[in-house]
Amino acid sequence: MPTIHHETLASGLQLVIEPMAGVKSLALSVLLPAGAAFEPEDQLGVCAVLTEMLNRGAGGLSAREHSDALDQLGVQRDIDNDSRHISLRASMLADKAADALPLLLDMIVRPNLDDAAFEPARDLCVQSIDSMLDEPQHRVSELLRLQHQPAPYGRSSLGDRDCLLKLTNADVRSFAQNTLRPGRAILSLAGDIDPARARAMLEKSLDGWAGVGPEWPEPTPAARGYMPVVSDGAQVHIALAYDAPPEGDERSVLQHTAAAVLSGGMSGRLFTEVREKRGLCYAVVARYAGQRNWGTVTGYAGTTPERAQETLDVFTGELRRLSEGVDESEFERAIVGMKSRLVMQGESSGARAAAIASDVAILDQPRSLDELTQRVDSVTLDALNHYVKANPPGDITLVTLGPEALTPAPGSTPGS
Repeated sequence: MPTIHHETLASGLQLVIEPMAGVKSLALSVLLPAGAAFEPEDQLGVCAVLTEMLNRGAGGLSAREHSDALDQLGVQRDIDNDSRHISLRASMLADKAADALPLLLDMIVRPNLDDAAFEPARDLCVQSIDSMLDEPQHRVSELLRLQHQPAPYGRSSLGDRDCLLKLTNADVRSFAQNTLRPGRAILSLAGDIDPARARAMLEKSLDGWAGVGPEWPEPTPAARGYMPVVSDGAQVHIALAYDAPPEGDERSVLQHTAAAVLSGGMSGRLFTEVREKRGLCYAVVARYAGQRNWGTVTGYAGTTPERAQETLDVFTGELRRLSEGVDESEFERAIVGMKSRLVMQGESSGARAAAIASDVAILDQPRSLDELTQRVDSVTLDALNHYVKANPPGDITLVTLGPEALTPAPGSTPGS
């Protein structure tokens, strides 16, 4: 397979390019260390407003002119923010790249940030916060992240309503000036592209873009424990989290496999034991995500008030029962599912552009599909069972949203 090209440009921007045989598409992914963790304490939400405004004109083109130009080229794009990054993702036909890439990169290198765009962008961000009252699953997930993740990395990407209402466009421009810099940023391309040609196409678009953004904030411990949120309604939403190895840890592939056993589709343990056999909830899932310095297993279940306590008990019981061992059929299903996802990722230039950018952000280097496949192939049933036995879930952070508080199992959360 073609080698992944990875270099750091003079500006500090990390450039990652993966040529893909047999595709006619090209995908772009840009990660800018400009997420909610970098926001001033009195400007929570400035990142969300900036993200919205990056869609509203760039390179001297108005919002309509810029959008129409990309649409005429058939470019599909999305820009989003989380606690760590502002992310720009786009897919296009490879033969349109020379025209499309300058337009896309203008969004982060030369955004307009016009005063006229500020209030509509801010209003949308306020509406997003207000809408969480009608999206309890989203709300409980946001609360869980704040309760469990180290501060300021647990911050909501939506921001704070009161801070947003006090925000000015001068605040947004100042935040952009400080954070939209090439130093520590990552730009990846995957698809029908030659690295030398790509570098030449990018050179003009990135000309004059310089500087280094702020240092990554030092994390501080979160509150953790149990946060019951009393809310009227006919449903109870249960969200939980516990610590796991970071992605760079050699054990992370075992944790990925363990998560696939728990929640790898309709054959996963949680779906089978909590939903199908007992009919306790309408949704139940667990996922593992590894970051640079920590990893987290998160879980969610949605149920009714009458069945909420039993759902919590069985849910956490199944998480801990995993340490008793995995049988061969569960192991084989998990491995097949993981390899199937890798195959599908290998057929999508968008998935590969996002994956190699994420790898560089977390591991400082991209991983090829061959490397990822070999990593999964290295897992054995004995190794997995040794891992789950030696690493049962530790203290669980729990957030519930429903008519009344629940009772965590003794010892499952700090103080319980």
